[in-house]
Amino acid sequence: MQDYTKMSKDELLEEKAKVEAKYKEYKDMGLKLDMSRGKPSSDQLDKCMPILDALTSKDDIHASNGFDTRNYGLVDGLPEAKELMAAIMDTKPENVIISGNASLSIMYDTIARAHSFGIMGSTPWCKLDKVKFLCPVPGYDRHFGVTETFGIEMINIPMNDDGPDMDLVEKYVSEDEAVKGIWCVPKFSNPGGVVYSDEVVRRFANLKPKAKDFRIYWDNAYAVHYLYDEVIDIPDIIEECAKAGNSNLVYEFCSTSKISFAGGGISAMATSQENIEDIKKTLTKQTIGPDKINQLRHVRYFKDKNGILEHMKVLATELRPRFELVIKILDEEIKGSGAGTYNAPRGGYFVAFNAMEGCANRIVDLAKEAGVVLTGAGAPFPYHKDPKDSVIRIAPSYPSMKDLEEAAKIFTVCVKLATIEKLLENK
Repeated sequence: MQDYTKMSKDELLEEKAKVEAKYKEYKDMGLKLDMSRGKPSSDQLDKCMPILDALTSKDDIHASNGFDTRNYGLVDGLPEAKELMAAIMDTKPENVIISGNASLSIMYDTIARAHSFGIMGSTPWCKLDKVKFLCPVPGYDRHFGVTETFGIEMINIPMNDDGPDMDLVEKYVSEDEAVKGIWCVPKFSNPGGVVYSDEVVRRFANLKPKAKDFRIYWDNAYAVHYLYDEVIDIPDIIEECAKAGNSNLVYEFCSTSKISFAGGGISAMATSQENIEDIKKTLTKQTIGPDKINQLRHVRYFKDKNGILEHMKVLATELRPRFELVIKILDEEIKGSGAGTYNAPRGGYFVAFNAMEGCANRIVDLAKEAGVVLTGAGAPFPYHKDPKDSVIRIAPSYPSMKDLEEAAKIFTVCVKLATIEKLLENK
């Protein structure tokens, strides 16, 4: 692979003509391919169809404590559902509240409670002049969408190979009382696939916030989402916070949305007993209880963490080839060209592509014109503003293998064309 950054102007013009011809070929095909979101494919969802048979009209529908799951009540979830979700998060069942199918809803509600009612007697955020949130970048666009909705000022925190820049996190948290939280995806982060190191987790647990109502919003979305036959453990943030004398410091979230059905899973929040009591003050006004029949269905089907892990190995047979295909095409077409770098994640749902500075928007636009929909450039940053206009999130999970191959090849052509254009601008 030739390195574009070392080519002369004439060489770049010659290469540009070749790439434009290839791009036109793809554009003329009139394709409609989608790599925009990390949705499970139909093939992946098919792997969980037997869960629908785990609970029938002939089965006992009582929970382990005798509760009739068809009725109102148990606002915080079934005992056995707490055990299952606690096992996924490596925490204790008593720390867990079970909710509906989407952990994003719990996160939104948690921010909304703090905004309207405050946390443990602190001033509601809506009555403060300024509320700030730390946002490790690149990160999850839906996190940033939640805080932006409430008018919260978001501050970029660079991501390192082992997690966020903790020197910067500690400085902001300890010095600025307006800093009320930080978004975290500690395992196979979205989109970079970063796994937080033990040291980073413990530095989080030992934070000394100036604001009493500061919380870590620990979205453990990909806790068991391995692409390979391995288990990667990180310390239990709730236990580490307790050890550090910061029991109330963290809210942890997870769901089965990419384990069972994206639209029919269960979600959970884990935190301290004091936080749980504070949350219940408003939660009991908000709902009489989530879908406990669905909770029971999940428990009956998966049984325990081992059941979850075995199921994830099955799902990996669908996901792993898709990720490996994308990486193979990037290696063949981009590696060594100077047109960008990318990660080969061990789990999660995304590949982060780092284009040449100033090229991401152009690449996404070119791809769209050629029939490939990507997540918008800038999406992994607050306010959709990537300071370097370079990060693109690739989501390999949804397309068929055939469509994914076409989409990935078109993507590399768009990367080459945008890169050559940028280099020619500077000649």
